[in-house]
Amino acid sequence: MTEHASPTDPTAPVPGDEQPGGREAGTAQASGELGSNEQGGNEHAGNVGTAILLASVAALGGFLFGYDTAVINGAVSAIDATYNASALALGLTVSAALLGSAAGALGAGRLADRFGRLFAMRAAAILFLISAIGSGLAWSLGSLAVFRIIGGIAVGIASVIAPAYIAEIAPAWIRGRLGSLQQLAIVVGIFLALLVDYALATTAGGSNKDLALGLTAWRWMFLAMAIPSIAYGMLSLAIPESPRYLVAKARLSEAREVLRRVLGEKGLNAKIAQIRDTLKSERPPSFRDLRGPALGLLPIVWVGIGLSVFQQFVGINVIFYYSSVLWQAVGFSEKSSLLITVITSVVNIVTTLVAIMLIDRLGRRPLLLIGSAGMTVTLATLAYVFATAHLDSAGKPVLEGSSGPIALIAANVYVFAFGMSWGPVVWVLLGEKFPNRIRAAALSVAASAQWVANWVVSTTFPTLASIGLGLAYGIYTAAAALSFLFVLRLVKETKGRELESMTE
Repeated sequence: MTEHASPTDPTAPVPGDEQPGGREAGTAQASGELGSNEQGGNEHAGNVGTAILLASVAALGGFLFGYDTAVINGAVSAIDATYNASALALGLTVSAALLGSAAGALGAGRLADRFGRLFAMRAAAILFLISAIGSGLAWSLGSLAVFRIIGGIAVGIASVIAPAYIAEIAPAWIRGRLGSLQQLAIVVGIFLALLVDYALATTAGGSNKDLALGLTAWRWMFLAMAIPSIAYGMLSLAIPESPRYLVAKARLSEAREVLRRVLGEKGLNAKIAQIRDTLKSERPPSFRDLRGPALGLLPIVWVGIGLSVFQQFVGINVIFYYSSVLWQAVGFSEKSSLLITVITSVVNIVTTLVAIMLIDRLGRRPLLLIGSAGMTVTLATLAYVFATAHLDSAGKPVLEGSSGPIALIAANVYVFAFGMSWGPVVWVLLGEKFPNRIRAAALSVAASAQWVANWVVSTTFPTLASIGLGLAYGIYTAAAALSFLFVLRLVKETKGRELESMTE
């Protein structure tokens, strides 16, 4: 009679897994079967439709992430007028969600490892709903900031859980494309937020005008987020838990069923054995696992932090947080500025679709390098245009002659370069590049660093802009150039590799 370890032991053999050669043979079998997938012999095994459906539900958190972070764009001027806020108070309110996002991202990994990926999704949905209603009904600038922080915590959780869950349920040969759904959902959320801002402001005759039920248009911009928040929470009840989390909790039969749904029947026991072998011990995951010789952290964690920071230091969110104010500052009306911002968000969606088509063909590194080069050129163009622009009596730049069209084209080409590279690829890499045991914790640290970097860029932009937009865009140009060197020297390709092959 074959002896089995305790059924609560994640290192116990899976029923049906016994074979000559023991665990090593099982792992070898897994590697062989999975390797054949990468070579095309069996790459379409499993239910791709199920994998897409599960990834799409998880990515709905990205939609809310995008909506929540962009909705403030059309409301900034109205909030300023409503509360007669100082520049500092307004800037802190706009960026308050980012500090919440950093906190939410930092805690998301521990939450997900202890209670599961689905529990974290549902917690985020509840926080999104509270933020939507509270922000729309805010009675003071301070209360608005508090509800924005709550929404930010939800954004931070979603920014960690969605890429982690998608990476953990996706077959390796389409993991890049499924991981890119997170960024697609983010940019669609940004687009819808800006479209709602434009529609409500246009209908009411201004974002600070009454619209319905005694509430001004900017309040409805926030309240509209309640609908997708409820949908996110309900749909999270209909999808299964991550198979890697289930294996870590020794719920092997459940893990096997989830893997069967997305990978098919062949090699399931070997796959579970391979996942189990990477978990190494029963010790619960901890931030202590991230410790290493490189300034206190593992080198791979520093690479994740670097990817996150550079994604923000190239200044992309200046376009989405301040673009309507920016275009008004150079002579466009509020209506035209909001319309330009909507068009820019459409460009972002199109380029994300381009990335989804290319990421599993060209790979992650080539897209990042192409994007860095494109952003360097376009940001340098914007820096030159604004640095040489004529200033009006208020000290604001006036784009005369061909300068206006050049700036608009450069801004949209910049969004194209970002959207087909650093936008989706960073989220894919953060979801897949870390070993199983440290994935959630490392992703939490990297995503938290991303939100801190986002906060730094967003809060410093008004000050930099008051000195000169040429200076602001010059700094972002330098960051884009450095991002090229960072990828060239430190980022390794992960295309087609199984999650279990990712090492520290």
